[in-house]
Amino acid sequence: MSTTAAPPEQPVGSARPGAIPRVVAALLGVLGVGLALGVGHLVAALAAPSSSPFLAVGDTVIRFSPQFLTEFAKNTFGTADKPVLLAGMGVVILGIAAAAGIAARRRPAPGLLIVVAMGVLGLLAVWFSPTFGSLSLLAPTASLVAGVVGFGLLHRVASRVYAPAPSGGPAVSRRGLLIGSSAAVGVGALASAGVGVLRGDGIAGSRAAVTARLAQIPLAETAPPIPAAAAFPESGSVPFITSNADFYRVDTALQLPTTTAESWSCRIGGMVDNPITLTFEDLLSRPLVERTITMTCVSNEVGGPYISTANFIGVELRDVLMEAGVQPGATQVLSTSRDAWTAGSPTDVIMEPDRGALIAVGMNGEALPPEHGFPVRLIVPGLYGFLSATKWLESIELTTFEAEQGYWLQRGWGQFAPIKTQSRIDSPKPFGRATAGVVTIAGIAWSQPIGISKVEVRMDQGPWREAELAAEVNDSTWRVWRIDYELGPGSHTVQCRATDSDGVTQTAERAMPIPDGATGWPGTIFTVA
Repeated sequence: MSTTAAPPEQPVGSARPGAIPRVVAALLGVLGVGLALGVGHLVAALAAPSSSPFLAVGDTVIRFSPQFLTEFAKNTFGTADKPVLLAGMGVVILGIAAAAGIAARRRPAPGLLIVVAMGVLGLLAVWFSPTFGSLSLLAPTASLVAGVVGFGLLHRVASRVYAPAPSGGPAVSRRGLLIGSSAAVGVGALASAGVGVLRGDGIAGSRAAVTARLAQIPLAETAPPIPAAAAFPESGSVPFITSNADFYRVDTALQLPTTTAESWSCRIGGMVDNPITLTFEDLLSRPLVERTITMTCVSNEVGGPYISTANFIGVELRDVLMEAGVQPGATQVLSTSRDAWTAGSPTDVIMEPDRGALIAVGMNGEALPPEHGFPVRLIVPGLYGFLSATKWLESIELTTFEAEQGYWLQRGWGQFAPIKTQSRIDSPKPFGRATAGVVTIAGIAWSQPIGISKVEVRMDQGPWREAELAAEVNDSTWRVWRIDYELGPGSHTVQCRATDSDGVTQTAERAMPIPDGATGWPGTIFTVA
């Protein structure tokens, strides 16, 4: 009696006859969507940099994120909040792309539907972006087409590889699938790499040319040299001038605008008698001044890191506005950046003769770095950056606060927000260790544009003692301080408070950064051994 052998059992997770294996299907989904993103990114670089679908979706997330989530991201991730957002988006997209591939194991329609939905989402994000322009739809359209075509072709090849053939072998060799997959990876990678080349070369060359020009142009006003006594580096204080690389960065831009100095222009209009359109050459032909200015972000917690000092070169904003002829009733100077971010500064503050607001073109002896506003930005000493420090400046409009609201004012932040008197302990670091004996406490204090007259320190809830102040540079910069304590082993808590040049002492009342700046006395716990 003959017996017929039973067919081998199908391995768990493997493809049924005619179906693509799950792992392969997921990979094809990822490759197809990756190809779409790469092509969209490249076309955006060629046509309209802000129209990259991936970054447009990220910008949409930032614009519509609730305030608590925005502050949580800043406080938790600091200046890494944008890479974290992009990485999170990448993980989500990776998961959806893999799901699209798995959904299309037997037929492409379900996977193609998911790819199309992702493409439409990117297209809508670009369509409703505040930077939408005549060429903005090219990138998301190219991305959608590349995703559909790429995914469809890869699925067709994979289906033929795993389709049963009369001989029992695959209808198409796996080499064909490998070639197709490699082509998708190569096109996507080349497209993404091309973006960096297209953007980086033009900006780097323009910045180098501006830096060379600034070195040759005589300044109408040069910032006084920073005296050695302005800081106590041997005591653990920060350097008085912050390097460009270390200068804090807080903004909403996921990708840096790519305007060159040669193509830059700015229109000053609204409630003015004589509208002006400035080019970069116009700025360089005007008297250039250099100012040492400390900038502060309203998101700074008590004792936080978002404060830095630099030498800025630029044109007096007040002089330009006087030339334009500010009309009575224009209470707000509304500035707009290249990425459509807006900030509204009080006109009367900017027009103060000694305020020193700048249309800035240089920072610490070179052109502005791209992340700090190249080619042109605004700086208004004494106001938090969210309403005074527009990067990548594109336009200035004289208006009223009733008629227009800046980006953060629309989200409930303060309308005026002058910088509050604050201080910070830099040494010892929180939970740091010091050697028993004389321990030096050092830090900074600021109250732009009033200046600092006194800093007091107390150890372990003891009496307040007045600290030694470093030399003052000007009223618009921070002031470094230090004080020595004889301390024995154990845990110690130190606090500080500052008094401005008008005699107003920093309040102990705790307040959150939003809407108009944090308050409270900073404190640090450290151990002496």
